[in-house]
Amino acid sequence: MTADPSRWALFVSALWPIVHGAIASTIPLAVVSFAIGLLLALALALMRLSGNRLASGTARVYISLVRGTPLLVQLFVIFYGLPSIGIVLQPWPSAVAAFSLNVGGYGAEVIRAAILSVPHGQWEAAYMIGMSHRRTLSRIILPQAARVSVPPLSNTFIALVKDTSLASLILVTELFRQAQKVAAFSQQFMLLYLEAALVYWVVCLVLSSAQGSLENRLDRHVAR
Repeated sequence: MTADPSRWALFVSALWPIVHGAIASTIPLAVVSFAIGLLLALALALMRLSGNRLASGTARVYISLVRGTPLLVQLFVIFYGLPSIGIVLQPWPSAVAAFSLNVGGYGAEVIRAAILSVPHGQWEAAYMIGMSHRRTLSRIILPQAARVSVPPLSNTFIALVKDTSLASLILVTELFRQAQKVAAFSQQFMLLYLEAALVYWVVCLVLSSAQGSLENRLDRHVAR
């Protein structure tokens, strides 16, 4: 790719549509999917840790299924497969459903490990002062588990931001889809795809910085 004023002009003119795709679609898609997936992950983690064999087994099978199949396949099953049984979802809800279910599967193991990292003696101490299981979990165990789970869950979120590019395959107009549209019109695929990669990189740098700040704040809180 040689230096060419027309290419530079194309790079500049395409920057805002691609950035707008990130702001208007990629980031909201990742945030909504991650929030829903996190709630699902918490429920699955508690099911895995429960003494109920049916609940634990169901969660185990779900997690294994999600972790053992590609995200792209999960996305296609929801968008292209569900209509065959009468369930039709638009591209955006399909993407949110697929990404949320995927985050739920991976996040469940992170949260489960974080809960197990809290010393068992803290459960016993809480029971000794009369706290119920639910109160012990919500007031003592989960706050500590949250601090432990921040780094891996942050990495999951950053990976999800990049994975949202798969939504372009079901015509969600996100960051990468915007780059594809401009590239198809201008036939400058290398330039536009590199520009999209640059925007993804900047977004992930910002998120990584936010992750570091959050970890530092939690560490200071624990030190007090």
